[in-house]
Amino acid sequence: MFDLQGHRGARGLFPENTLEGVQAALRLGVDSFEIDVAVTRDHVPVVHHDPALNPDLARRDGHWIDAPGPLIRALVLADLAAFDIGRIRPGSAYAQRYASQAPHDGARIPTLAAVLSLEARFNVELKLIPAHPDWTVRPEEMVERVLAVVDDIGAAGRVTIQSFDWRAPRHVRRIRPEIPRGWLTEAKTIAAASLWRGLADAPTLIDAVPEAIAAEGGGTWTPFHTELTPALLARAQQLGLRVVPWTVNDPADMRRLIEWASTGSSPTGRIGRWRPVRPVGLTEPLLAPARLAGGIAGVARGLAFVADRLVALGRLDRAPLGVLGVGFLPRLGFRLEPRVFLGLQLGPLG
Repeated sequence: MFDLQGHRGARGLFPENTLEGVQAALRLGVDSFEIDVAVTRDHVPVVHHDPALNPDLARRDGHWIDAPGPLIRALVLADLAAFDIGRIRPGSAYAQRYASQAPHDGARIPTLAAVLSLEARFNVELKLIPAHPDWTVRPEEMVERVLAVVDDIGAAGRVTIQSFDWRAPRHVRRIRPEIPRGWLTEAKTIAAASLWRGLADAPTLIDAVPEAIAAEGGGTWTPFHTELTPALLARAQQLGLRVVPWTVNDPADMRRLIEWASTGSSPTGRIGRWRPVRPVGLTEPLLAPARLAGGIAGVARGLAFVADRLVALGRLDRAPLGVLGVGFLPRLGFRLEPRVFLGLQLGPLG
């Protein structure tokens, strides 16, 4: 099974974290999404990346809002309905980065319930800023309100709950251990581990992260890709963790990660510039046959080609395709071995 996962609803193509963007990505064949959650003053979980409205995205009565935008926590759901987030502010850095995003004027910040009602799988990131606890509700409250929506919709079998603030997945484990959990890390959250993990004696070295997640009950470790090493990955897998690194843009990094995969270690990757990439031992370009001329189906054929070639070389055992994390366009991947994953996250093509 191929799993195509859109980051913030595939924001490289459509307005981020909107019902319209997720629906459009579904029509392309994407069936799995990373989304972000905040909670309003009247206790409604909504899908939005930042604790506050983003001045590069939010308009009211046709006018872009001033920075800083109001906190989601300070607004009720009816207040949010006044803001149009279907177009990027022209001339902003965001607009330059996502120049190919198609606007959808009239798009609003959706409720989590509306998004989860769509037939797809969701990787739900709880947006918490422990250095600014007044910007959001408490982690435990956010978890419980999100899980109440999950249960109301009947979506427990198709969600994962993740956060950089480990108090959130820890609370999920405490009250709903059957729900899959993700533990996000990057250098700044590891350096301030006591703050981000809510533990006074939390170690501040990445070498201690796999054991820390195992002690939390395991699940998925999602580190920033440049902070991962083959030794860390191997140790995490020995501890039974699923490892899904985030945001790999450079083809050279893709080559490195594919080589890791061929030797038993395989984090995910993101292609920001479309180029042929060759794993060690292959003479054919990794993805050159699939420039998306045939759309998503072309990408799927390209990845199937890669899998066939690696199997033919004896580098991999054939196994089902599996879900692999997040991307701002579809991420495709195949399961190589139990708990060992390779993903390709596709960025803007040119």
